Amino acid sequence: MSSSPYENVPVHGFWRSGVAEQNPLEFKGLYKRKFRIRRSQTIATAGSCFAQHIARHLRARKFNVPDYEPAPRGMRAELARKYQFGIYSCRYGNIYTAAQLLQLAREAFGHMVPSDRVWERDGRYFDAQRPNAEPEGFENPEQVLEARKRHLESVRQMLLEMDIFVFTFGLTESWQHRESGTVFPTAPGTIAGTFDPKVYEFRNFTHSETLQDFVKFKRLLKRERAKTPQYIVSVSPVPLTATATGQHVLAASTYSKSVLRAVAGELFQTNRDVDYFPSYEIITAPVTRGIFFEPNQRSVSGHGVETAMQAFFSQHDPGGHGGSVPAPQAQDQNAAPADEEDSLICEEILLENFSR
Repeated sequence: MSSSPYENVPVHGFWRSGVAEQNPLEFKGLYKRKFRIRRSQTIATAGSCFAQHIARHLRARKFNVPDYEPAPRGMRAELARKYQFGIYSCRYGNIYTAAQLLQLAREAFGHMVPSDRVWERDGRYFDAQRPNAEPEGFENPEQVLEARKRHLESVRQMLLEMDIFVFTFGLTESWQHRESGTVFPTAPGTIAGTFDPKVYEFRNFTHSETLQDFVKFKRLLKRERAKTPQYIVSVSPVPLTATATGQHVLAASTYSKSVLRAVAGELFQTNRDVDYFPSYEIITAPVTRGIFFEPNQRSVSGHGVETAMQAFFSQHDPGGHGGSVPAPQAQDQNAAPADEEDSLICEEILLENFSR
């Protein structure tokens, strides 16, 4: 008999040997897959801005990540990216909260219709659930609704066919329609629409609300499908650009990431079909001393992204059977390749325009 249950704890179970004495570029034992991803399986991706890296790297390594809503034939790559084609499995843009994910699934299966579906700006009309997908907007509300109908058909097909769903939790803060509870990916008035405090209200989702929304999402897929998918969840390491809580943004960001990490951890512990990938820990660990962030202390550097992806594929593609990961597409063909973080489509960063 051992004198203490900690005698048999492996080296990665102690801070000194598991963190302080580790090379931050290669944390040994930090991630061990719960299940294997096969290249024959259909993978779908969604989530906050950081999730865009995962989708791009999976495709580059020849995993099966179909594009259910591809760009029109002949559209230039930089233009397709501007209109958010090919970023995720469908053209839904960033899904920052579990509430938004659940709402999208319910809408795709015909269980609900969001309120306040069309926003206006300068005589042009936008889909309130993905206002950045059509940067120039539509000529009239009818075009918005017709485009959304086609979009939801693609989302429904994705939800029915995917074998593995990779989702990155991004935020707890959100804005919603007071009367109906419809949530939005951006605050009205940021990209389109007009903010009216009588119509819209701020929400900062709790741990129990976030967990419940994701569990409801899983249950919905179980009802709609013959075979349920597996899930890989992660938490975005990118701090909040701004907060509407009235708190200091550092405290608000810590709350948000703590809630999301706790939710991801509970999902991992209580669901055999949910794996957790610790991209958040890899980027933000104290031992890294911020080397994976850009000078603004918020954007994750290309080096940080590559380090996180190496940890992921050390478990899911240890032989490196895929191809090399292409550089992010520059907006100008004559320009140098864009930086990893500069290449992201991220509506939240627009809040920086309102800082003083």
